[in-house]
Amino acid sequence: MIPIAKPYLGEEEAQAAYDIILSGWVTQGPKVQEFEEMFAQYTGSKYAVAVSSCTTALHLALIVSGIGEGDEVICPSMSFIATANSIRYTGAIPVFAEVDTDYNLDAADVEKRITKKTKAILLVHQMGMPADIRAFQALCNRYSLKLIEDAACAAGSSYHGQKIGSHSDLVCFSFHPRKVITTGDGGMITTSNEAFYKRLKLLRQHGMSINDRERHLSSRVIFEEYNELGYNYRMTDIQAAVGIKQLQKLDWLIEERRIIAQQYLSAFKGIKAFRLPYEKPGYYTNFQSFSIYLMAPSPISRNDLMQKLLDQGISTRRGIMLTHKEKAYINLDYNSQLPVSEDLNKNSVLLPLYVPMTSETVAQVIQAVLSLTGEE
Repeated sequence: MIPIAKPYLGEEEAQAAYDIILSGWVTQGPKVQEFEEMFAQYTGSKYAVAVSSCTTALHLALIVSGIGEGDEVICPSMSFIATANSIRYTGAIPVFAEVDTDYNLDAADVEKRITKKTKAILLVHQMGMPADIRAFQALCNRYSLKLIEDAACAAGSSYHGQKIGSHSDLVCFSFHPRKVITTGDGGMITTSNEAFYKRLKLLRQHGMSINDRERHLSSRVIFEEYNELGYNYRMTDIQAAVGIKQLQKLDWLIEERRIIAQQYLSAFKGIKAFRLPYEKPGYYTNFQSFSIYLMAPSPISRNDLMQKLLDQGISTRRGIMLTHKEKAYINLDYNSQLPVSEDLNKNSVLLPLYVPMTSETVAQVIQAVLSLTGEE
């Protein structure tokens, strides 16, 4: 079976976790701080705050942005459900906007959905392909809105020469095993806003004024205070130790993923049956996923293609889910009219892409897809 994705983990990560386990300090501690400092430096942000997942990162980012009960936050329906869920956790209302053919939010459609209740835009970089950050910064400046980036898939991607994570005050990343680098699970928030940084560190650990490490290192007895409602959103030192090793490999992993993506792009160039990913000038993707969109000339439906590939031992996944079509949302009155999103969802399929994926394995996938779409 050829999997859709596979984490790149080896002896270095195993040894790093082993060493931390034997050190006796396994919860949030010095390794978390080291990972945060490395990640901030890598992205070009002043600060980074490690948390338990990208979902919790988004939740905290919304809280420090002042989002609360009855506020509206515009986001895509075409995203993993955690994007919209994080908005609902605050009591705010997700307002679903349309995407463009690159699966990222359409700025013109977003502007049409801004109301007096709108407080923020939650911008997703789908499959690692950067969204047009400048367009949304301009919208936020025009309407006095907060911009939060859901960069769950975009570690290592760049926009106009700067790494994702350095453009906005709040950018949230995921280290789930489906992402380019992983800590098993986990997340990170980058910011250059010192006030946000300080509050995020408090909120992730129950609102505790003094963390465990500070108390452990103190030569005098000190007592913590709890001045606001906080959460248990911490990352462990075991995860951080693995994350450090993964981050050291990130650029190499992206180079390898781009080589595989280029094999797909070259083999499928000129094929009328489907549309391929496209990097605009100034955009650089980590190819967290590789999606093809089946065009009208395709002799096979998306679902049939997926099943026939699976019959040949090739795993695929549907194009990105639509949150407004799920039972958790379908009965809520969001009045979503999203024909482009629904078309992309119905006709897109993700192909296997992971490191190490041999040229022979890539060729096997290519041959199967071409054969099934009548392009052999």
